[in-house]
Amino acid sequence: MRLVILTGASGSGKTTIAERIERQYPRLARVFRFDSIGVPSPQECIARSGAGSGPGGGWQRAMTIEWLARIARELDALPVLFEGQMRLSFITEGLAAAGIAEARIVLLHCDDESRTHRLVNERNQPDLANPDMMNWARFLRGEAEAGGFELLDTSNISIEDSVEYVCERLGIGRSGG
Repeated sequence: MRLVILTGASGSGKTTIAERIERQYPRLARVFRFDSIGVPSPQECIARSGAGSGPGGGWQRAMTIEWLARIARELDALPVLFEGQMRLSFITEGLAAAGIAEARIVLLHCDDESRTHRLVNERNQPDLANPDMMNWARFLRGEAEAGGFELLDTSNISIEDSVEYVCERLGIGRSGG
């Protein structure tokens, strides 16, 4: 069984890649999306975990750990792709807590210009193209580089090439599908 975890800030391509893989290879991989649980209000986050929903918040940590425990229970012969905005330290903590010994963690990153274009023009979420998001992206990249995690810069490559890159890590794709 292969587990690939895609993380990165908004606009990096995580969801687009996951949706393409789910659509193109429905019988070859299972796809889980962190955001499918929704993001509660800041008040709900504090009530549930004692901290906010932001990058350093306890809610993101708690939900990352919860998601990985769920994925561990559902692992089977099919490769699994899990995507969402999560700190890499929360992912490694969640993997250890769930007893998952092998996973490939890939940080998707792009330059600020690409991120802004995607958020404003493609996703129609201009409110996300702000300094906080750009700083969050830089934080994640720094965390990935410091920890020796795999990094895929999606700034100048096509979505098709990005999908192929992730499919290779899942062990699926053109030769397998």
